[in-house]
Amino acid sequence: MIFPYNGNGIEALDCIGDSYQFIGFVDDMPEKKGMTLDGHPVYGREAFGQYPDACVLAVPGSPDSYLHRKEVIKGLGVLDQRFATIIHPAARISKLATIGFNVLIMAGVVVTSNAVIGSHSCILPNTVIHHDVTIGEWTLIGSNVTVAGDTVVEQNCYIGSGSTIMNGLRIGTNALVGLGSNVIKNVEQGSKVVGNPARALVKMQ
Repeated sequence: MIFPYNGNGIEALDCIGDSYQFIGFVDDMPEKKGMTLDGHPVYGREAFGQYPDACVLAVPGSPDSYLHRKEVIKGLGVLDQRFATIIHPAARISKLATIGFNVLIMAGVVVTSNAVIGSHSCILPNTVIHHDVTIGEWTLIGSNVTVAGDTVVEQNCYIGSGSTIMNGLRIGTNALVGLGSNVIKNVEQGSKVVGNPARALVKMQ
């Protein structure tokens, strides 16, 4: 089962392949419940109990709501061992990389040696995570992002599509990197940066 019925969830269907049998989406919005245009069912949270042996992939979040991802996912009441990690067959993951649980890695992603991808993270297509990078838990990384070697992206961050992060940097917890940004220095915890070079715009709470 995939939670919720959103853009990331729909894209996740392309990543499942033959590894799992898809049961349906789970969503909190009453207007989404029923059948999708492609004929997939959308359930409420009661489905977690109706299918107690089913694996779950939870991929909520957007630039507007990413700060609440941890709260939302924990609120599902799903045990850690039920969460799936889904890696598209066209992704390339080093045997020396470490991948957590409830991780979605889409097509064209490259994760190289000694990189660590924390649990509850989502990496969109064609992103490259270089050697010895750490991606913290609860983080969303957009498409066509490059994270250079030895960089640390702390927990619950949002890295916008098309961004580049220079090697050896630290992106603080709860930070947001805007679309197409070129990050050449550390990003403070809770801050929002954008541009080339990336500059802080707003201090978030």
